[in-house]
Amino acid sequence: MNNFRIVPLSKNYAQRVREIRQDDFGHQLTEQIATSLGPCRVSLKPFEKGVDKRLLFTHSPFEIDNAYNQPGPVFINAADVGEYADIYRFPPEINADKKSFPLTLIGYNEGQMMVLTKLVGQGDADEMITEIFEQNSGIAYLHARNAQACCFICKIERA
Repeated sequence: MNNFRIVPLSKNYAQRVREIRQDDFGHQLTEQIATSLGPCRVSLKPFEKGVDKRLLFTHSPFEIDNAYNQPGPVFINAADVGEYADIYRFPPEINADKKSFPLTLIGYNEGQMMVLTKLVGQGDADEMITEIFEQNSGIAYLHARNAQACCFICKIERA
């Protein structure tokens, strides 16, 4: 078992957003047919372009309102989907597709201050996450973000 666990957006959070049709910032959801692979921030599965309906909204993955509180666009499946379940492994479809999912891992301390950024590049996300947590005791958690679009994909906590 790895020394980390993947934390997707929760099914309950996604359901609430779907029901009220707006995000926590008061923005109305945008529903569209997928034009890119995403991924869905609940299932962490890529969208099927031209088939899946997805919802776009603003999300902040932080609990503390400070300079690093980076709200931004995220997509979830418009349909009710299950949460990513293989939580001790970075989503393999994302990890394997370096072209569609260029990744940055960003480390934060307990005070939500950014203390590390690392491009995954052609590396293996599972190995890099394990190494980061082993070598950096001051990192409380990581965020995986798209290295090009900078949008949040998931939180990664120490196991």
